[in-house]
Amino acid sequence: MKRKIVLACAGFIFMAGPALAEEPIVGSWKRPNGTIIQYSSCGADSYCGTVLTGEYKGKSIGSMSGKDGSYKGTVNKLDEGKTYNGKATASGSKLSLSGCVMGGLICKSESLTRQ
Repeated sequence: MKRKIVLACAGFIFMAGPALAEEPIVGSWKRPNGTIIQYSSCGADSYCGTVLTGEYKGKSIGSMSGKDGSYKGTVNKLDEGKTYNGKATASGSKLSLSGCVMGGLICKSESLTRQ
């Protein structure tokens, strides 16, 4: 009897199918200045960034929309008080953020490392 129960449970698990993988941007990332930020899901194909350490702990750093490692949205540069229209690319242990203000006249980029 126990064997039937175990087999039935195993069959149910396999019928459930594979778990959906999280987007590559989801997780904690370390900026070059040592600050840790975290991107979490905040809607369909949307990911919100929050500062976890340092002077701006708890502040939003903007949001990105997209999938499969390619994202677009806004990046708040808190130390400058500016919001950049930007994009992000996440692959493995690297997150590349870039953005521009004033119609592309002022642009910045930064590479972060997964924590």
